[in-house]
Amino acid sequence: MSNVKKYVPSDRAQAFLDTVESPKYERNNVNGLKPFLDDRVSENMQGFYSPDELEALRTLKGTERDVEARMPVKMTQHYFDMAQRSPHLRRLVKATPDETKSLAGSEDPGYQMDFSPVEGMLHKYEIGLLYVISTCSAHCRFCYREELISRKEVERQDGTVAKKGLARIEDVTDYIISHNRIVDENDGRHPETGRERLREILLSGGDPMVLPNIKIAEWLSALAEAGIESMRIGTKEMAFFPDRFDESFLSMLRGFHETYPDVGLHFMVHFNHPDEFLEKDSTGEYVENPNGSLKWNDSAKRAVEGLTDLAWVTVENQSPIISGINDDADALRIMQRSLKRVGAENHYFFCGRDIVAHEAFNVPIETAWFTLNESQKGLSGVETRARLSITHYKGKTEVAAVTNEPIPGLAGSENGVVIFKILRNALGAPDRGKVCIVARNPEAIWFDGYADRVLFDEAGLFDYDRVKAERLKAATLPTAVDTEHSIAR
Repeated sequence: MSNVKKYVPSDRAQAFLDTVESPKYERNNVNGLKPFLDDRVSENMQGFYSPDELEALRTLKGTERDVEARMPVKMTQHYFDMAQRSPHLRRLVKATPDETKSLAGSEDPGYQMDFSPVEGMLHKYEIGLLYVISTCSAHCRFCYREELISRKEVERQDGTVAKKGLARIEDVTDYIISHNRIVDENDGRHPETGRERLREILLSGGDPMVLPNIKIAEWLSALAEAGIESMRIGTKEMAFFPDRFDESFLSMLRGFHETYPDVGLHFMVHFNHPDEFLEKDSTGEYVENPNGSLKWNDSAKRAVEGLTDLAWVTVENQSPIISGINDDADALRIMQRSLKRVGAENHYFFCGRDIVAHEAFNVPIETAWFTLNESQKGLSGVETRARLSITHYKGKTEVAAVTNEPIPGLAGSENGVVIFKILRNALGAPDRGKVCIVARNPEAIWFDGYADRVLFDEAGLFDYDRVKAERLKAATLPTAVDTEHSIAR
């Protein structure tokens, strides 16, 4: 007989859940390479891979370089249709042998599992990130969560090896309530960690929008009942299958807001290239509106306007800068301008993470900075709010500046410098704003490319050790509420 605790909604939550409709959606997915290899795809999809491309991928099957063992292949009909006129979108979902030419990288990027007090949850800053599903409507080849999507076994710091698990409502809400109760009883700070209330949750995965409306509603209402002030939903569904944002979903959001009017709701969408939402003509050129702005395709426009029409919802876009997809200043400029015009904010652009096989996708850090900086020339102040971020093990870090000139009096800066600035420290806030200055290396795609040229490091980016295993073990005991970890310097 199972002793697993079952989630039971409160009366208020149940009354809200009773109003939710959960229709089924026909995404017409193609799953895996096998339909292409066996020539079983629909006639309109034949030719997406050339015979030579298919043979090269077939040769890798079952070997260490099997591209599907690294990242499963998946695509929606909607995205395929758009990719027909966009090499950038084809690059995003189309598997290539180059992906596994180098398998260098971390199986647990950012040591994420060091910050997991309960399975399927990461507790960083004042926010909790939840793995609520392990798939998406389609799969980006550069996905930062390839270890979760492909269900790989990951070695934890305590030496155990297991696949990353998904979050369970009852475990997560118990943790939130327990942590915040102790914080409230100790003048707003955890007595051992110094950490404040856990007040914000990001539903992630995978893509939460693959879940039915009722499951999303269960998460939202349960988290609201647990005292969460603000919630984010991270999704690329607006690009992969925008018809998911239909009236039944919007009605669910309105019902949630009526039931929990003091809870903030934010959609963190993932458009990587303007071809994902702008309409093109038969020649592949963007279609202009009468006023000269660029026209959105109908489905994407309907989806984003459905959310922006809800005054209490915000929509913000964030995207990595990936080789062959959007490492182009003109594309980034068009994207930032077009998003802001319809009421979506530009939140972050990211340098690629150190995932397994990242060398096939990451552009050099300095190239990413110059590309974004060039893209923001000529944009207005409200259009250029996005910063370039790179996720260090210590926390979210901004690539604040790259210089072409030396800094007088600073030895080693003769060819210019890169300035990193801590934005979010995974363990707390005290280091926010501290900087690290390194001599330039135009080839560096990760921090290790600067390890031999550190000039100044008050941020401690190059003087970092993992959290102590003993501390981690204590933080994840069933009765523990402490998720803070010490950093050994």
